[in-house]
Amino acid sequence: MFTRVAPFVVILGFLLSPSDARKPIRIPRVGFLSPAYPMAPTSEAFLQGLADLGYVDGQNIVIIPRFAEGQYEKNFELASDLVREKVDLIAVQGVVSAWAARGATADIPIVFAVVGDPVWDNLVANLQRPGGNISGLTTLDPQQVRRQLELFRQAIPGLKHVAVLGDADVSDGQIRSAEEQAHATGFEALKFLLAARNPDLDGAFAAMRKGHADALLLLEHPVVGIHAKEIAQLALANRIPSMASPVQPDLGELLAYGTSFKAGIKHLAVYVDKVLKGAKVSDLPVEMFTRYELTVNLKTAREIGVTIPPDVLKRANRIIQ
Repeated sequence: MFTRVAPFVVILGFLLSPSDARKPIRIPRVGFLSPAYPMAPTSEAFLQGLADLGYVDGQNIVIIPRFAEGQYEKNFELASDLVREKVDLIAVQGVVSAWAARGATADIPIVFAVVGDPVWDNLVANLQRPGGNISGLTTLDPQQVRRQLELFRQAIPGLKHVAVLGDADVSDGQIRSAEEQAHATGFEALKFLLAARNPDLDGAFAAMRKGHADALLLLEHPVVGIHAKEIAQLALANRIPSMASPVQPDLGELLAYGTSFKAGIKHLAVYVDKVLKGAKVSDLPVEMFTRYELTVNLKTAREIGVTIPPDVLKRANRIIQ
């Protein structure tokens, strides 16, 4: 849990001289901006990552958390709030939070995780030397869609028409790559893009039914993550098997496969540590971080009338009964 502490916390340093005794040591203040809710597992993962490196909130670091609670525009308001708090660094989860933080400050270092393609998303100039005041790690394997769809077909043989649900504000390159990977694995892809600020979820699912989609792939895009719960519920109501990245695997998707977001956020603490120890964020290469995990939701499988083969269940890191 994040603890509430006074805005400015200082401790007395080791007394080397009378002048040193008059100089309190200022504890670094780190903003944490997330599009999720305060109790999301990624929040605890971030604190654990810091703890593994010797940081304890309220003792030798002050964490100032801000949560958008699934509200797209709130990220930008909260990013500006962290700048007003005069934090020394902003750690962000997801591309929308990264956009918001970068738009709020060009001076405070920003480190990110759970971002698909930071170059396509216009966050960094290139992966090796990002430049500016932002860097971090990407959790998206360029071949992730292919891996997901191959697993989908193993779980439900005979799938042919897959609805690919993404964000209209995300680069065309990412969308085209997803379509190409779907075709390469033998699927006919039906593309559906949602407007981030006013997504028509009911309209999208009506179009999926009209297009005879027999599977749904949720891309690792901002609008999909923000509305993950509603999308999972609509997929269940329409009896469409769904595959997502492991953002919030308890929401009801049949399968969740990809790099663990918790592991990615935990690893973000390494970037925080480097910056606090003097590294220039503009010189920190963006790291590709992959740690695959599979969640199978047997409750959803029963509700939509699907039987998951034993060999897929053996691969699962987690099975929801």
